[in-house]
Amino acid sequence: MKGKNIVIIGGNSGIGKALAETCEALGANLFLYSKSGEGTVALDTSRDFDEIPGLPEVIDAVVYTPGTINLKPFHRISLEDFRQEMEVNFFGAVRVLQACMKGLKRSGHASVVLFSTVAVQTGMGFHAGIASAKGAVEGLTRSLAAEWAPYHIRVNAVAPSLTDTPLASALLSSEEKREASNKRHPLGRFGTPEDIAQAVKYLLSDESSWMTGQILHVDGGMSNLK
Repeated sequence: MKGKNIVIIGGNSGIGKALAETCEALGANLFLYSKSGEGTVALDTSRDFDEIPGLPEVIDAVVYTPGTINLKPFHRISLEDFRQEMEVNFFGAVRVLQACMKGLKRSGHASVVLFSTVAVQTGMGFHAGIASAKGAVEGLTRSLAAEWAPYHIRVNAVAPSLTDTPLASALLSSEEKREASNKRHPLGRFGTPEDIAQAVKYLLSDESSWMTGQILHVDGGMSNLK
């Protein structure tokens, strides 16, 4: 990790912040972006842009962390709601990767990590919007892994379950909600940003150099255990 140029979108909050702290401690060169710009470079990935300011010439890793949690019954989800889910989760990732592609190819050993959700593999009510958008992310992950393999660019995704981040604060806003969320997971607790950051660190490291096109489930057993 030492000396690698790592671009983190959403690097000032939640999982992105935990990952940035982890990578910084290991000596990585960080290039942090977020919609708010607080402590990072401002970048709204839900809008078209020509380039990303301040990118290094060589990019060793890109991590795209922005997401949404808008849980509604299907009959209440408008087409605009679906479009917004896609803008943040899917098209935002596409825009970033298109802007970073040349830098990634110059690396010779780059890694890309995108984010899915446990709700793609495991059908969950009220998740139609986010599951659809993240399903597109999983398809993009596998397609780019195949297309970019000749350039030695690995592309993987992490699919977490509920994680204690500002984005999920409404779902964990009381002791009752937190306890109920703990009980839903076979390992008896919901996730922390550090849980997910450690998984991403592995995907960015040389230890995962023979791994691409994979969806890594970091979900307390939610996706596969009953």
